Amino acid sequence: MDSLLTAAAQALAGGDPLAALQRVALRDDPPALAMRGIAMAQLGEFARARELLRRAARAFGARESLARARCQVAEAEIALAIRELHSTTRGLDAAQRLLERRGDRANAAHAHLVSVRRLLLLGRVDDADRALSERVWDDVPSRLAAIAELAKADVALRRTHARLARRTLGRARASAERAGIPMLVAEVEQAERALSAPAARLIAGGASRVLDLEAVEDVLASTYLIVDACRRAVRTPARRWSLAKRPVLFALARTLAESWPSDASRDLLIERAFGTRRPNASHRARLRVELGRLRRELRGEAEIRATPLGFELVVAPAQSVVVLAPPVDAIDSALVALLADGTAWSTSALALAQGSSQRSVQRALSALEADGIVRSIGRGRTQRWLASPLTGFTTSLLLPTSLGAD
Repeated sequence: MDSLLTAAAQALAGGDPLAALQRVALRDDPPALAMRGIAMAQLGEFARARELLRRAARAFGARESLARARCQVAEAEIALAIRELHSTTRGLDAAQRLLERRGDRANAAHAHLVSVRRLLLLGRVDDADRALSERVWDDVPSRLAAIAELAKADVALRRTHARLARRTLGRARASAERAGIPMLVAEVEQAERALSAPAARLIAGGASRVLDLEAVEDVLASTYLIVDACRRAVRTPARRWSLAKRPVLFALARTLAESWPSDASRDLLIERAFGTRRPNASHRARLRVELGRLRRELRGEAEIRATPLGFELVVAPAQSVVVLAPPVDAIDSALVALLADGTAWSTSALALAQGSSQRSVQRALSALEADGIVRSIGRGRTQRWLASPLTGFTTSLLLPTSLGAD
């Protein structure tokens, strides 16, 4: 590698893409094309970056498999940045194995982190945690150590382990400052601010108060029966189960919990569960059926009893019922949380991250667009969805994740 390429590589490693471009902008040899591609990616010009990286990969000779693998890792990171989550990871895994065999541990670790970050975007928290534990991160460059600690903090935040996340972010800050990359330091600072921002509302006995993530962690460790409206689940000290795919049962559980220790009227339950303010006999019959199903779900943890006005939730004498609600209610809080990073998402990527069908996501996006919460750009296959970054509170509890990872 000549001196200009060496200087460009050092500039890219230090997070200075403009300095790298000054050295290789007019060169068309394969290494320079790859450097230009990575620099353009750091500047956010992803389409141009992908084109340059593909030109570089084609131009490298048959014996330059190591260089092609590095281009493949860089292209996989671009796909992650533009939320092409449906793309296969087989090429990335093969590139990582080749880099490991050839002794390029830094780029192999980088490839590993790209895979981890994809798993986190898909809500596969357990898989991401296992992948992080497969490698020792003490012997990698400081910038990669910082990214690894950020990923570990993300895992802790998704599991609502706020205190562990704070310690992990402290290590991330130290690594980022050693690396001397301002954008990386700023990313750590943003994650640290999220720990102190409002994360949820606690509704109990008709009163509501705002909680940060550490307070949410304390609530989840309590003896309460918790109706978690952030994850659409019900939790007790002995059990937790999801109602994310049973919206009627969840609406009934939340309404009963918000009314506790009083009862909820039949008309209110029907309105919340079925969306009508003019109940008739068929609605009341359906209400009895759905409450019967909810009783079976709650068996052993709580009872649902009929009252002259409606129905009430009954728990053990020493236990209380609370609702953990998002800081702001939206039609689909998880979608809003995914779009809150300011990145343009495709419908297919959102469906993959949520584990739902594209049609369901399209309906939810249409409703959010009608309310002015999100907006679309492009048409057809190029259509992408955006939302204004949510300021003032953290979306950690709203991001999709498997219940077993909590």
